[in-house]
Amino acid sequence: LGRIMRPDDANVAGNVHGGTILKMIEEAGAIISTRHCNSQAGEPCVAALARVERTDFLSPVCIGEVANVSAEITYTSRHSVEVQVNVMSENILTGAKKVTNKATLWYVPLSLKNVNKVLEVPPIQYVRKQQEDEGRKRYEEQKLDRLETKQRNGDVIFPVINPEPHTVGYSQSSLIHLVGPSDCTLLGFVHGGVTMKLMDEVAGIVAARHCKTNIVTASVDAINFHEKIKKGSVITISGRMTFTSNKSMEIEVFVDADPFVDESRGRYRAVSAFFTYVSLSKEGKPLPVPQLL
Repeated sequence: LGRIMRPDDANVAGNVHGGTILKMIEEAGAIISTRHCNSQAGEPCVAALARVERTDFLSPVCIGEVANVSAEITYTSRHSVEVQVNVMSENILTGAKKVTNKATLWYVPLSLKNVNKVLEVPPIQYVRKQQEDEGRKRYEEQKLDRLETKQRNGDVIFPVINPEPHTVGYSQSSLIHLVGPSDCTLLGFVHGGVTMKLMDEVAGIVAARHCKTNIVTASVDAINFHEKIKKGSVITISGRMTFTSNKSMEIEVFVDADPFVDESRGRYRAVSAFFTYVSLSKEGKPLPVPQLL
């Protein structure tokens, strides 16, 4: 995938939002995974995002540059696909190119006939046996981490009256979004990239409120998609500061869904992640971050 970065993709300083890049990464992963899972005769399916491993933002992308996203399948288990994605920015005036992101994503194929049915994944051919063994190890590690993360997901962010500056309550933020058709896959649940873009937006607001400077996404810890979010649901994306160092801020973000289209189901935790941001001067140099109280 590739497209030029526009002003509406970036912040006021001209740096492209991390959520915009995450959305492009997920689109590339969804395309290649869905292609692979439908490469053999059988029940048609759509690949759904289950997890994104740690993603580092190695270099900012600016307005006017072209972001080129490439994806490759590196491992398949019986019911999941591992995709490696690289992002390269290109200055089309000078021809200069640089790698900005590398990410690993996990997808599962869901039947077009039954959204709750996970189908089997066609195997891939490995060049070396070692590649398969390493992939299997990564698969087991991420599966265990997803289970542990889901078990500790119960926190709720409550508003704080008259919070002091630089406290958790001062910068915490929430965004409420009604899931519409343009947010969803063919199966009627939200694209992972749409959710990640909203999560990055909330995390960015938290970071900007805390330090009141230009901020950019530095990295994202594993993003776990615990449950699908259906069309017509109302989602609440909440973020709060959890840690500050001298030059970075860690922000916890989670997504809760209210499935109004399904009255038999109550509110549930759908996605969770930790984002890291840095504060920048007008010249793009790192600034000290106020200590979290």
